[in-house]
Order: sequence, then C-alpha cells, then structure tokens
Amino acid sequence: MRRTLAAAITVVVAAALAVAAAFGTVTLLNAPPEQPNTPLISYDTAPPAR
Repeated sequence: MRRTLAAAITVVVAAALAVAAAFGTVTLLNAPPEQPNTPLISYDTAPPAR
C-alpha cells in the first residue's frame, strides 16, 4: 500500500511540474520583446512613375 501511494504521489507531482513548466514556457514566449523590432536597413519607396 505504501509503494502504491508513493507512486501515485510521484505521478501527481510530476504531472503538476510538467503543467507548470508548460505554462511557464507559454508565458515566456508570449512576453513582449525587450527591444522593438525595427529593421536595421530601410528602403525608401520610389515616387510613382509619370
């Protein structure tokens, strides 16, 4: 009985840790970047041809 209980607790803790890691990863990926994403080189658009 003790081994079954220990195994069940281990499974529950491992599942909770996996869910927490997944939420943490999603939170980090959805975080806005520290620096704005501006291009280093920009090309001016040509005036319209006549």
